[in-house]
Amino acid sequence: MAIALTIAGSDSGGGAGIQADLKTFSALGVYGASVLTAITAQNTRAVTRVEGVSAAMIRAQVDAVFDDLGIGAVKIGMLGTAEATRAVAEALEGRAVPLVLDPVMIAKSGDRLIQDDAIDAMRELLIPRATVLTPNLPEAARLLSRMVAADPTEAEVQGRALCKLGTGWVLMKGGHAEGPVCTDLLIGPATRSFSAPRIETGNTHGTGCSLSSAIAAGLAQGLPVPEAVARAHGWLQGAIAAADRLRVGSGHGPVHHFHQWWRE
Repeated sequence: MAIALTIAGSDSGGGAGIQADLKTFSALGVYGASVLTAITAQNTRAVTRVEGVSAAMIRAQVDAVFDDLGIGAVKIGMLGTAEATRAVAEALEGRAVPLVLDPVMIAKSGDRLIQDDAIDAMRELLIPRATVLTPNLPEAARLLSRMVAADPTEAEVQGRALCKLGTGWVLMKGGHAEGPVCTDLLIGPATRSFSAPRIETGNTHGTGCSLSSAIAAGLAQGLPVPEAVARAHGWLQGAIAAADRLRVGSGHGPVHHFHQWWRE
């Protein structure tokens, strides 16, 4: 059994964070373990409160999981603070497993989920260890202290600049771009693009968490990075296309993680 570990914050509404990660692992046939970095009070409309987990508890969770389970890949999502970022980096020191880093900064509702010094710590401590970094366009710009990429050419330039920070691959997610087609650009030892028609739906809560987790699931199952990204991209498109069938909440609803399995 392939096992993947998610290190991220909890979403009480169930659409993003740890909850979305574990749903994604399950949907793709991977056993999921988890390490909580923060607890959020949120639903499909807003994040109303965030409380961080102590650095000691974060390290203890990581140690407990690795001491017993054969982890095949790790996904890192919301960290929130520099203290949590350092705790995760320290806890993963010497653990040679593929690492997917999703630099979560802003919730779908627009609420901020990370402190400025945590971004600096992520850049220094985690990006150089990442197998795959999965920023959206605003996150990539923030990591590089640049303006948001206005076109695919600039997105590729920024992706290559992020590669120079030490990560093996960068997946520049195009969901924030304009136009009828959404394109994600994978940059690394090779370059590939993944395009799909932009789906008109308001139910896209958790897309970034779910995509990075789907990539981690593929890596845990032994897929090379380009194949893991390709499968994750196709699966997420199906989850977005089926999202309106869920009818969860009155704001930005979740994608349908189990669109391949549930029969309405």
